[in-house]
Amino acid sequence: MVDVFGATSTTDEVLSGVNLKGKRILVTGVSAGLGVETARSLAAHGAHVVGAARDSAKAETATAQLRKDAAEGGGSFELIELDLASLKSVRAGAEKLLAKGEPLDVVIANAGVMATPFAKTLDGFETQFGTNHLGHFVLINRISPLIRKGGRLINLSSSGHRFSNVDLEDPNFERTPYEPFLAYGRSKTANILFAVAFDQRHRVRGVRAAAVHPGGIQTELGRHMDPSHLQAMIDQMNKQLAAEGKAPFQWKTIPQGAATSVWAGVVAPADEIAGQYCENCHVGQLVPDDATISAISEGVRGYALDPDNAEALWKKSEELVRESF
Repeated sequence: MVDVFGATSTTDEVLSGVNLKGKRILVTGVSAGLGVETARSLAAHGAHVVGAARDSAKAETATAQLRKDAAEGGGSFELIELDLASLKSVRAGAEKLLAKGEPLDVVIANAGVMATPFAKTLDGFETQFGTNHLGHFVLINRISPLIRKGGRLINLSSSGHRFSNVDLEDPNFERTPYEPFLAYGRSKTANILFAVAFDQRHRVRGVRAAAVHPGGIQTELGRHMDPSHLQAMIDQMNKQLAAEGKAPFQWKTIPQGAATSVWAGVVAPADEIAGQYCENCHVGQLVPDDATISAISEGVRGYALDPDNAEALWKKSEELVRESF
């Protein structure tokens, strides 16, 4: 590739000179933060963006500037209501998209929750696993016939996947003591494994999938976190980075955080990112499963890319949602 992007690249830098006119892109979670910026940047470069959100009133307000940028850039935007914590809502939203029958070039599964107190979705799943993984699992599989040949699925994961592998024996913490970041880690590992398995199933028709880590960004995603706990994590990370002779941790801006999503979605060569975990606008490297989390600024655990693990999660997910794909 001619252009080399990195941790500080923004959406508009990554999309500089890119014309997306004629492309239709679905982005979930367009009521705040990364979802709004992802949709805005794509629409501002000519794409027709379909934004999905649980709270349509909130999303209408959040996307006001997005619509202006879309109009100026030759793109367009429409909003659909869809609650990933309710499979009834997910299925209804998917049916509406299928009924319209309009093809999609890219699906960016951006929506999610982080480090929530213990609770369950309307279908009885642990909130983070149910929302971040199972909601998207049903939505994307149901609308997969709409994804054109040459299309892509981009799942938003996180470096938080390094907190834990999935637990297919106890996905809803019925026997395991609940810990918010352990649950978050499981769900983010699931996002990567889903991309691996989806890519394996759909590559034969030219549709590829990848997972991305946006980086550390201050958005509504962290609303459940205790500020003192967050600061303690940053302090520990900086201590480790200093010991390695590296610069202290810095938050990304929202346009920097959304850059990897749009890079993987419409800029990077499909074969380069397919079945991979991407961060800072490049493909992430494998790191040992026992490496200290806070000491690693980049990298993906092997269990998150393991094809057998991905297949086992797929089967368990089908069992949980009572639907086969």
